[in-house]
Amino acid sequence: MSIRPVSDPAGDFGGAVFDPSHGLFVAQDERPGALSDVRLDTLSPLLRALLVIDGTVTKFLEAYTLEPIDILRLDQTTVNLTQADSWLDAPVGAALVHRFTLLVGRESDRLYVYAESRIMFDRLSTSMQAGLEVERGGLGKILLDSAAETRREGLWYGVETRSDLRPEVAQRCDGAFVTRAYRVIANGMPLMMITERFPAGL
Repeated sequence: MSIRPVSDPAGDFGGAVFDPSHGLFVAQDERPGALSDVRLDTLSPLLRALLVIDGTVTKFLEAYTLEPIDILRLDQTTVNLTQADSWLDAPVGAALVHRFTLLVGRESDRLYVYAESRIMFDRLSTSMQAGLEVERGGLGKILLDSAAETRREGLWYGVETRSDLRPEVAQRCDGAFVTRAYRVIANGMPLMMITERFPAGL
């Protein structure tokens, strides 16, 4: 699929096309330099929906594709921050869980999401901390099961091409992604920052 980057900010369609992302991403101007603008009207309906969805991505994909979606955890490590993280409102030395997962169709082996999560471990409830240790536990289900009152805050989105793919990702896509980042906030504090990369061919 060909994704057409544009020079105008993603929220400015010249009034010609309705933009469902308007107001959802609060830090679009602060996104990483590797991301380029893209007009939502150039994306497939599935990609547009994935960019703006404010619920459990796994369950949405199962309903859309009519196949079970497996969560494959590639890596999960706990580190202490060597510098403050403003997006997570976290000081130097705070414990951070760095997690990489794939959402893959069980029957098709199709990659739907390549996700990177930065999680403030000490801000999680005991049940959330336990959920992280479950090999196939998804963050959306962990949050739902905890019954915690949380909200998502969209930060930015765009298109990117990556060449630093892990083998499990490279065998399922060519490195072209439509990407979004958001924070999950509870009690006024960020619990985690999640970057979701959707293969551009979806």
